[in-house]
Amino acid sequence: MKREILLGGILIAGSISAQTQGIVKKSKQPSKPNIIYILADDLGYGDLSCYGQKKFSTPNIDKLASQGIRFTNHYAGCAVSAPSRSSLLTGLHTGHTPIRGNKSVEPEGQWPLPAGTVTFPKLLQQAGYKTGAFGKWGLGYVGTEGDPNKQGFDEFFGFNCQSLAHNYYTDHLWHNQEKILLPENADHQTGIYAPILIHNKAIEFIDKNKDNSFFMFYCTTIPHAELTAPEEYIAKYRNKFLPEKSFKGVDSGPRYRQGPYGSQPEVHATFAAMVTLLDDKVGEIVAELKKLGIEKNTIIIFSSDNGPHKEGGADPDYFDSNGPLKGYKRDLYEGGIREPMIAVWPGKILPGKTTDHVSAFWDVMPTMAEIAGVKTPAGIDGISFLPTLLGGKQPQHEYLYWEFYEMGGRIALRMGNWKAIQNNITAVPKPATELYDLSNDQGETKNLASSHPDIVKKMEALMKSSHTPSEVFTFSAKAINE
Repeated sequence: MKREILLGGILIAGSISAQTQGIVKKSKQPSKPNIIYILADDLGYGDLSCYGQKKFSTPNIDKLASQGIRFTNHYAGCAVSAPSRSSLLTGLHTGHTPIRGNKSVEPEGQWPLPAGTVTFPKLLQQAGYKTGAFGKWGLGYVGTEGDPNKQGFDEFFGFNCQSLAHNYYTDHLWHNQEKILLPENADHQTGIYAPILIHNKAIEFIDKNKDNSFFMFYCTTIPHAELTAPEEYIAKYRNKFLPEKSFKGVDSGPRYRQGPYGSQPEVHATFAAMVTLLDDKVGEIVAELKKLGIEKNTIIIFSSDNGPHKEGGADPDYFDSNGPLKGYKRDLYEGGIREPMIAVWPGKILPGKTTDHVSAFWDVMPTMAEIAGVKTPAGIDGISFLPTLLGGKQPQHEYLYWEFYEMGGRIALRMGNWKAIQNNITAVPKPATELYDLSNDQGETKNLASSHPDIVKKMEALMKSSHTPSEVFTFSAKAINE
C-alpha cells in the first residue's frame, strides 16, 4: 500500500551530517566488486571537458577518465529516455526490448516493463548484491509490474515519472512505495533541489551497504530541461557566457511543475551550473568510497542516456554539446545516440586508456553479469565489454540497431564503419535510406547511398530482420518491411 510522508530539510541535514562526521570505520571487503553506474540525462558527447568541452570544465569526471578508460564509440539504447533505459537494463536493442518509446500512463508514470522481464539488477540480486536506484525511473508506475522494486532494485528513491522529472523543485518524490511530500517546494518555493536530496539518499545507500557487494544505479536527472540550479552554482557562471539567452516557460497555473519547463533568464549560465553540480556530485561519490576504504573494490561507469536536448531554452550549439557529431536528442544521427562512457576500476582497468571499441547500452547487461560471476541470459543482443576494460581479446558486434517511434519513425544501423539511417519511415513514399562512412565522416555530412547500393541493400535487410513486432509500440507493418 502506498503511503504519503513528509520529508525535506530534516533528511538533508541528517544526511549531510552523516557524511561529515570525520573518521569512519573502514568496511570489510566483500568477495564481489561493488558496481556504480552513473547515468546522466541528456548529456551530450561534447559536454564533458575530457570529451572536448571548452567553455567550462568537469574536473571530477575528467579525473575518472584519467584513472580509467574512455570510450569513443559507445552508444545509448535510443534517442530518448524510456527506451534507452529499457535497453540498458534488459540487454536488448530497441527492436527487441519491451519499452521502445516514451508512453505515459495515468495517474503518473510511463508504460511498465512487463512482469517476467529479465533485467541485470535482478541477476545481480541473485548473485547476492544489494541493489539501489536513485534518480529517474520512467519504466512503470509505483505498484505496477514495472515498479523498480519488481525489476531488480531493493531500494528506489527519486522520480518515478519522467515527465514530472522535468521539474527540479518538485512537490514529491518516491521512496519505494512511499510518496515523499516536499512542502519546502510548495507555493513556488525553492526549498529543496531534488537532485541534491536524491544524491544524499544515494550516499546513504553506499554507507549502509559498505560491507556488502552492492550495485547502485545513479540515474540523475541532470542536465535535462528544465534549466534550473541552486543560485550558488549559477553565480559561478553569471555573465561569463555572453550573449546570454533567456527562455519563457510555464511559471503558474495548474500545470506548473507538472512537466512543462519553467522560465530561465540565464540559460547559458544555468546549463554550465547544472553540469558543474553533476560533476561535483560525482566527486562526492568517489570521496565517499575512499572514506569507507572500498574504492579499490568498486567499478564506476559513467555515461548518458541520449544526446543533448534543445528543450526548455537549452542551447547545445552554443556549448558544442554534440562535439563533432550531427544531430541532437530524438535523432538517430550520431549526435543523438553516441555517448561518453568512462569506466574506472582501480587495479583492474589500466589508467589513461582510450578505446574505439564499438559498444552500446545492451552490452551493459552481459558485462555486469560477467563482473558478478553470473550466467548471461540467452537471446540478448549484448556482448560483454569486460575484455576491453581488462585489456583482453574483445568480441565484436556484427552490427548495432536502433528504432525510434516519434517524428514519423526512425531506424538506424551501424555495421563496421557504415551507418545507415531511415527517417520518417511511415511516410508515403518512404524516404530513401541514407548511408555514411564513419571512418572519415563521423559528422555524417556526405550521403554515399547512391554509390554503394550493395551495402545499402545488405543493411536494409539487417534492419528488417532486427525488428520484432510490439503490440504497444508500433510502426506500420508496411513501413518496416518495405
